[in-house]
Amino acid sequence: MKVAVIGTGYVGLVTGVVLAELGNDVVCVDNDPEKIDKLRNGIPPIYEPGVEEMLKSGLRDGFLSISDSIREATRASEIVFIAVGTPPGDDGTPDLTAVRAVAAEIGKAIDKYTVVVNKSTVPVGSGELVETIIAEQGADRSSFDVVSNPEFLREGSAIYDTLNPDRIVIGAKSRDAAVKLVELYAPIEKPMIITDLESAEMIKYASNSLLATKISFINAISRLCELTGANVADVAKGVGADNRIGPQFLGAGLGWGGSCFPKDVQGLIKISERYGYDFRLLREAWNINSDQTQHFLRRIESRLGSLADKNIALLGLAFKPNTDDIRFAKSLEIIEYILERGGNVTAYDPVAAEHVRDLYPSVTYVDSVYEVSDQADALVLVTEWNEFKQIDLDRLGGPMRQRLLFDGRRVYSKQLAERAGFEYFTVGSS
Repeated sequence: MKVAVIGTGYVGLVTGVVLAELGNDVVCVDNDPEKIDKLRNGIPPIYEPGVEEMLKSGLRDGFLSISDSIREATRASEIVFIAVGTPPGDDGTPDLTAVRAVAAEIGKAIDKYTVVVNKSTVPVGSGELVETIIAEQGADRSSFDVVSNPEFLREGSAIYDTLNPDRIVIGAKSRDAAVKLVELYAPIEKPMIITDLESAEMIKYASNSLLATKISFINAISRLCELTGANVADVAKGVGADNRIGPQFLGAGLGWGGSCFPKDVQGLIKISERYGYDFRLLREAWNINSDQTQHFLRRIESRLGSLADKNIALLGLAFKPNTDDIRFAKSLEIIEYILERGGNVTAYDPVAAEHVRDLYPSVTYVDSVYEVSDQADALVLVTEWNEFKQIDLDRLGGPMRQRLLFDGRRVYSKQLAERAGFEYFTVGSS
């Protein structure tokens, strides 16, 4: 099939390269000249395992091209994906500015029957909005259909998730449009859920909000474990062994971040408010998450007595491993807290350091994990990169002023840390 993907962020670029890998003729569109130049040279603007290889192979084999023209891409395609950013506004409401602008350009360009697919995470009712905008530009309503096809990708494993989804959700008014998407995804051979536009849009928000709530629940349990002497890892194992619950998303830590959970939880809360429903459960999940890192920081501050003039070393800056994304990353919250109280921060991350440097130039960024702990008063593990899991803790602690280890992701065992001479603190243990 001939496919256009408008937007080359995490969702758009991954969608584009995977569809090209499956043999479709794909054009990825962006309006950033620097990004376009990089993409045409096989350089992805994001760090995501597998994307660079697929990008280069798609360009080399002729299944993938890069463009700056929505008009040309739309007229060359049967299916046009809208995969632009919908960041939360100051009040948490998703900002649909980019979606509106792209829909308008598509409306001006349509010259034959086209299926327009909302891949961006958008509030319930956005499919109708896109349909209206396209029609307002002069496109006959019989010449296009709008479909909701939400993504369920995890950054760090987005290629795998695209090729191996638990389900593919297709929301459409038109049977013909739904069939078009079924044919596009047929090679993946995974279950497809065909529904209406509004239900498809709600499925995305509900899925991510439920997962975020599950994490907030185990983090609330971790706080109680710290007070009672219970171990949250054992509690999570026991709870997750129940087939009705399952072990996924029961890892206590510093809380959720990234581009999806915060945006989608805020978005669903705002949708609820718009329709007159007070989603108290979800607001409390947000509050628990917001306090989780603050609580951990208070423990660090309490042990040190004060953060003033203390050197704090951070292991990891990305919001999760295998990505360079720092949106809602807990590292930013930690850096802000320490600097505000007169402390000093040294940080190491294998891929995300440059993004954080732009925000916090006063932080010292090092190129090796073993450099990060030099003269540190405390070491804080923020992101559970694989390279940290088998690190030589004794060597890491050697140049420290105090061997204090605050494990925000429960990567190390207390016994291992103590054998290396560390005083060990983690989430969910007293």
